[in-house]
Amino acid sequence: MKKKEKSTSRIKQIKGGVTAAKGFSAGAVTAGIKDSKKPDCGLVTSERPCCAAGAFTTNAVRASSVDWCEGVLPGNSVRAVFCNSGNANACTGKQGENDTRKIASHISGLLGAKRDAVLVASTGVIGHFLPMEKIEATLPALVAKAAKAGTKGGSAFAHAILTTDTKMKECSFSVTTPAGTFVIGGCAKGSGMICPNMATMLAFITTDAKISSQKLNAIVKSVVDRTFNNLTVDGDTSTNDMVLVCANGMSGISAAAGDAAVAFEDALFRVCDVLCQKIAEDGEGATKRVEIRVCGSSTFQNAKKAAKSIANSNLVKTALFGNDPNWGRILCAIGYSGALFSKEKLTLKLCNTTVFRRMRPAAFDAAKLSSRMRSPVVRIDVDLGTGKACAVSHTCDLTYDYIKINAEYHT
Repeated sequence: MKKKEKSTSRIKQIKGGVTAAKGFSAGAVTAGIKDSKKPDCGLVTSERPCCAAGAFTTNAVRASSVDWCEGVLPGNSVRAVFCNSGNANACTGKQGENDTRKIASHISGLLGAKRDAVLVASTGVIGHFLPMEKIEATLPALVAKAAKAGTKGGSAFAHAILTTDTKMKECSFSVTTPAGTFVIGGCAKGSGMICPNMATMLAFITTDAKISSQKLNAIVKSVVDRTFNNLTVDGDTSTNDMVLVCANGMSGISAAAGDAAVAFEDALFRVCDVLCQKIAEDGEGATKRVEIRVCGSSTFQNAKKAAKSIANSNLVKTALFGNDPNWGRILCAIGYSGALFSKEKLTLKLCNTTVFRRMRPAAFDAAKLSSRMRSPVVRIDVDLGTGKACAVSHTCDLTYDYIKINAEYHT
């Protein structure tokens, strides 16, 4: 697309999340899956059938909910998305598959829709069967709550899907095109076991723009590869990761082609990027979010290799926790990443301070740089010196608390 087309649409961040777009409502209930009395089942519904698409974990060990959603998407008649927390329903065999189908069947019956009009997601402890009696008993109340709460239920849904998260993750944008305005928004959960490779991590995004499921599917795959697939907290790809995007067309604005299509992809990128930032910021035990920008690359995929390698390095992440400007660890991660770079032109900055260039260390005040690294957001900039392509990866530091949280998670 031409650069002129990108400037004709205005994208503005607004309040709200998964119910910011027209025609979407949500609610949550407590089924008793968790030991606490917090909500653990959430539902998002649409007044009209949605075109929908998704991106899913590449882990060969995966939950039945992932298989279910991947089996029905991309689709043109999605009416609802259900998510439970506290139990991943992964590694549960045929019973797990049957339980996922039962949930879809029960909700679709209450909505007067077909079974494959309901998408199902689960998150929590692996290897335990869902307490189906508890869940099925609360589904009528969940559907009723979603209908009653309407757009105000978005935050309730965002809260119900959390596990080790310490905060909700929501955002939305309005997109004003020459033809009119549409809205796109969403929410996510994720704090640990985060290394999507498609996208434990779940993201649910809705829009009132009009777009075909096939076109949506192509855009979702492209955006997820540039956002969620560049996100990491601990290098572990979960069994349940997924990103689901639903478009009900209720704004009447088509995002199928031209300027509107460019604006739609840009807005979807912004939603996903903000949710990635929020997940990295809320990484288990994290004290700071880390943004890694790798530019000067021959291709995006080459830049992504370097960025993801830095983000996944435990040595880099522990140095960041200790506010130690040990840039050698960053260079080491670039070196084994497989990314192509110019040894003569490779440049590295930490907190906007040049620490390495032209094959040698750059002079800097280590004490001052260490002090700047105490910021809640730390940025690493790399120039590979081989081209103009860039990639961004989001992560966090690795702390004592991460070990404590995960050592005690199951018991």
